[in-house]
Amino acid sequence: MAHHKSAKKRIRQDAVKRLHNRYYKKAARTAIKKLREMEDSAEAKKFLPKVVSMIDKLAKRNTWHKNKASNLKGKLTKHVNSL
Repeated sequence: MAHHKSAKKRIRQDAVKRLHNRYYKKAARTAIKKLREMEDSAEAKKFLPKVVSMIDKLAKRNTWHKNKASNLKGKLTKHVNSL
């Protein structure tokens, strides 16, 4: 267990940050799943920028690696274009 005041604060901050990251990661994963299940081309093309934006935000904050984000965006764009 932490003995220093700063270490205790760091533990509290990490817990808050972890919940924050979990929320946004889960929201992005759900949106990606929803996009992959879409069969209507127009609807998917309208939804793609929102998903790409979510992915970019996660990559910008180092929640996801930039290469993972890039790979996901490429695969999703390819999927939407194939509809």
